[in-house]
Amino acid sequence: MDVKSAFLNGDLKEEVYVEQPAGFISTGNEHKVFKLKKALYGLHQAPRAWNAKLDETLLSFRFRRSPSEHAIYTRWNGEAQLVVGVYVDDLVIIGASCDDIKHFKKEMADAFKMSDLGLLRYYLGIEVRQSARGTLISQGAYAAKILERSGMAGCNPCQVPMATRLKLSKMSTEPLVDATAYRSIVGSLRYLVNTRPDLAFAVGYVSRFLEEPRKDHLAAVKQILRYVAGTKSWGLRYERKKEKQVQLTGFSDSDFAGDVDARKSTTGIIFFLANSPITWQSMKQKVVAQSSCEAEYIAAANAAARVCGSLGC
Repeated sequence: MDVKSAFLNGDLKEEVYVEQPAGFISTGNEHKVFKLKKALYGLHQAPRAWNAKLDETLLSFRFRRSPSEHAIYTRWNGEAQLVVGVYVDDLVIIGASCDDIKHFKKEMADAFKMSDLGLLRYYLGIEVRQSARGTLISQGAYAAKILERSGMAGCNPCQVPMATRLKLSKMSTEPLVDATAYRSIVGSLRYLVNTRPDLAFAVGYVSRFLEEPRKDHLAAVKQILRYVAGTKSWGLRYERKKEKQVQLTGFSDSDFAGDVDARKSTTGIIFFLANSPITWQSMKQKVVAQSSCEAEYIAAANAAARVCGSLGC
């Protein structure tokens, strides 16, 4: 659902005055100004005022804001849960009961002027396909834009995102490359990781050289782009499962001293719910592990902290 003219609904707590706009000047009071009660587009306070208004409204509808992700609201009616994701004035509604979803839509329509856009198909660059069997999410169109913007649209695809045992260093003596272009490509690839766990390690690895990228770093990025070119249609599938078949399973792993500059290890984490990946991470560890066993323990601890943070435990 989409809120029409969302920022105009925000209540201002500060005193804000504006000049009388052309065409609406009060005769005899040309020297006076208007005191705003509601926010207007263009005000610095408008986004915050709208967010506060929406938050107040959803809380009045008995929703609870997620403590770890403030853009997620949930409501439990005793039988089924309703989840609402907020992005400025767009609402993504997820629920097991169609009646609950219809009731919430009516509540929102009574509070604001709304547009019902139907089933979710495209949201923030993520393509969504829903069927009776489940839901498929991908970023094929976004991947194609990355390839086009980087000049790799017609490249030959490869089978792996990164060469085995590739070691790159910040102390490389290769020629420097355009840092702005490098950062733009890597930043775009990082957003692609939202639906591509297979890219997490490779993209995280080349992200370490954003400060001063060199020719060998760019070569690694181009291999990732060649891999993306051959797997643009790949995504994540979430199949419908009975409640008894839903089980949370997590894995963690690490290398040992994979960073040749700081001698730090890399942690890899992925969690599955009903055999479908729901969260993943690849990151350089914050401390230097003195053995492969210690690196594994650090990875396991990071995995436990991640799932506890996601579940709010």
